[in-house]
Amino acid sequence: MESENKQPYQTALYPEEEIITRLTTTANSQGASGINQESLNFRKDKMCDSPTNKILKQLHDKQLLIVNPKRRNGLILYKRYHAEFAGPGSAVGVSLDTDCRKVLPVGNLDLISPESPDERQRAYLIRRQWVRLTLQITENPDPIKRAQKIMEQFEGFFDSATIAYIPDEAFALLVGVLPHTVRQVRGKR
Repeated sequence: MESENKQPYQTALYPEEEIITRLTTTANSQGASGINQESLNFRKDKMCDSPTNKILKQLHDKQLLIVNPKRRNGLILYKRYHAEFAGPGSAVGVSLDTDCRKVLPVGNLDLISPESPDERQRAYLIRRQWVRLTLQITENPDPIKRAQKIMEQFEGFFDSATIAYIPDEAFALLVGVLPHTVRQVRGKR
């Protein structure tokens, strides 16, 4: 927590399936709400076919994938109370990410399958390095400094257009700060 006077803050992450269910329930209970069942089914089909949902399905199916080490890309993995960044060369999937609730591709994401046991082992080690980097940032007790440091890390690796695309909430969940702290740091840049 950033202050003893503030209430605990938890970001609610809802799977798209749950959002559709809520919309359907609301639409059915309100009668003529402007949302008809046909448009909900269309939205549901489109959401299920999205690239992020395909990635999420692969993670939940425990497939082992590797973030292409030859590109500036990565994947932000939203977990229940935090997020993790899997950068180039990182392993994703298998038992590491079955609890993943949402994913956010960063850069021009390319996920590949490992071709050998050595490549698989190297990918696990690289994922661990990315986790350790984030852990080092989160060890700082000052939330402003944590937000600044994660922004600096991403700015050193990705272009400004890619960084602008990443929501405040994602950076906040990576280093355990509130989204308004990230907005504050972004405003100073």
